[in-house]
Amino acid sequence: MSFDIAKEFPWTGGDITYLNAAATGPLPERTAAVLDHWTRLRAEPWKIALEEQFDALAKARELCAGLIGADREEITLVPNTSTGLNIAAQILPIARDKVIVGYDGEFPANVYPWMAIARRGGARYEQLALLPNGLPDWEALPARLDRGDVAVVAISWVSFVSGDRADLAAIGAMCHERKIWFVVDAIQGVGATLLDVHACNIDILSCGAQKWLLSPWGSGFCYVRRELVHSLEPRTVGWLSVRGAEDFSHMLEYDLTYADDARRFEVATIPYQDMVGMDSSLELLHEIGLDVVAARIHSLAGRLVDGIAAIPALSLVTPRDPKRRAGIVSFHAKAAEAISARLNANKVSHSIRGGGVIRLAPHIYNTEQEIDRVLALLNG
Repeated sequence: MSFDIAKEFPWTGGDITYLNAAATGPLPERTAAVLDHWTRLRAEPWKIALEEQFDALAKARELCAGLIGADREEITLVPNTSTGLNIAAQILPIARDKVIVGYDGEFPANVYPWMAIARRGGARYEQLALLPNGLPDWEALPARLDRGDVAVVAISWVSFVSGDRADLAAIGAMCHERKIWFVVDAIQGVGATLLDVHACNIDILSCGAQKWLLSPWGSGFCYVRRELVHSLEPRTVGWLSVRGAEDFSHMLEYDLTYADDARRFEVATIPYQDMVGMDSSLELLHEIGLDVVAARIHSLAGRLVDGIAAIPALSLVTPRDPKRRAGIVSFHAKAAEAISARLNANKVSHSIRGGGVIRLAPHIYNTEQEIDRVLALLNG
């Protein structure tokens, strides 16, 4: 890679090995500097031009669109993944006699909005079972969809526990053929691997930016397919939802004509500072090259997968097939607590999940030497 890792992540090369991007991605130095600058501006707000704020949001939509092969008109800015998934649950006209299908093991952000629909007397929410190895039974999905009562498939692109990566193109094609809406929680995939939402027939996708996109808490985006933008109205409405919201001279005309693009799903004042920070981090990823970033993450993850597979006391949870994984590498160990304590003692940042599962998540700032050191600790 051509960029200076030490400049953007000065703590690298020291005694910290950060393998926890799936929990919180560290901010590049340029982003921390931008946030510091905007904090100072916030203390002296007369120095902030309104146009500068709106320009930062427009830039964010453009950068987010570039991450997933979308058009900026299909991007609405959100503070987290949950907000985007709730937009999906609110705007899709799901009939009461229909079913929303997901899988067991989903992160709650992609479960509770659909459960809430059922609780209000709407469509039923159904979770398909996992296989004994803890991975989704993707082969069971076509038969379930063929029963004719499914309105929505709502899944994670990458499992936050196992790291299993869904074949979005195949699932999107199945949904498209059956006129089923396809909703994706993409927070554990975007930034770690490449995606073309149009090619995958995704209707709505939500992604917080605080993990693999190395951006501040409170930043993220939601993609809404262009045809849905024009055919569906927002359920939660505010002053930013309408056409011409940036022109304050017409604000008191109270014209409830929604914006012509996905901005209609933005409600009120957006955390500008966080979005400007996201702009900075996404510019870095685009400068390096999304393909270069993804290749680097996949290479480091593959090194972990191969090394863990060779340790008898550990059992891989993440699939070995590169097409079935992104950046997360999880494994099961009977002595998970002891292994976690050993990693912590050696300043290896990681996550531990239920059932004795330890999760590792490398990013562009990690090195092969760090991976080999961690593998030696796991084999100790």
